[in-house]
Amino acid sequence: MSKNNHQTDVVIIGAGPTGLFAIFQCGMLGMKTHVIDALEATGGQCTALYPEKPIYDIPGFPTVAAAELIEHLEQQAAPFDPLYHLDQQVTGLQQESNGNWTVTTSKSTAISCKAVIIAAGAGAFGPNRPPLEGLENFEGSSVFYLVKRREAFRDKSVVIAGGGDSAVDWAMSLPEVAKKVYVVHRRDKFRAAPESVARMRSLAEMGKIEMVVPYQLHGLEGTDGKLEAVIVKDLKGNERSLEANILLPFYGLATDLGPMADWGFELERNHVVVNPTTCQTQKPGIFAIGDIATYENKLKLILCGFSEAAMAAHAIYPLVFPDHELHFQYSTSQGVPGE
Repeated sequence: MSKNNHQTDVVIIGAGPTGLFAIFQCGMLGMKTHVIDALEATGGQCTALYPEKPIYDIPGFPTVAAAELIEHLEQQAAPFDPLYHLDQQVTGLQQESNGNWTVTTSKSTAISCKAVIIAAGAGAFGPNRPPLEGLENFEGSSVFYLVKRREAFRDKSVVIAGGGDSAVDWAMSLPEVAKKVYVVHRRDKFRAAPESVARMRSLAEMGKIEMVVPYQLHGLEGTDGKLEAVIVKDLKGNERSLEANILLPFYGLATDLGPMADWGFELERNHVVVNPTTCQTQKPGIFAIGDIATYENKLKLILCGFSEAAMAAHAIYPLVFPDHELHFQYSTSQGVPGE
């Protein structure tokens, strides 16, 4: 077998938080894993888009930075010796005559396995850009679509635009370092978790942020890539000029499933439909978990992805060990290898 050809029990596509936890769940059941990700490092969006973003709904962590969460998940997976294939995209998925699957990548890696877990988030992603004239002149210097280091915005005047979780979470976090924080949204209703919205409004009442509602982004003022003001307009055409150095437009991500879109999965709004009790797709041996998976009443939460990882691993066990009966054990009684 060449260095680019491998054989394992389970291939996990995606090294974000859900994929990393799937390593642990498979490992606890004695299954070996290989992990493929298009990014150069593990962590998915948590690493690439918002490593310092605080996350509030991970059990056991009142708050945890995204990068810290990934670090803990890597440590949890480490005893099971996963083999990572990073900086390469999955390009092919082919079923073998014996029922196994072969996964191939853009770097000519080929991995034969008994089952595949797709934990690829929403696929390849990029920011949804606001339609502002001259926006490109400020991108990378004054306009950013993610926050990698809060410290970069110390003593800056920051305009946050958007009404989802990212906008609200950073509206709660950046006042600790920024000189001024505005929150611009087209309506007074936000799409983030209610408790987070309540905390943001409390900060506004204390004067730590300014709510600019209902307004939308209308224009940018500045020279040589240095932003001086953000122009906003309400539905009646009234304009305001917000003196600012930084604009953070959080309008979500434009996603692309890439080659996975042509693999014959049942798709619903660019998400892979799965059985909610096993997370198996309509293709036997192929499972999907996390943000890429969908079923009735699906919640796009990391903690739900963790649960799906456990369900998928248990459903895969008889495919890897058809002659063994699985006796469920809690980790407290089973222990972890090396401990």
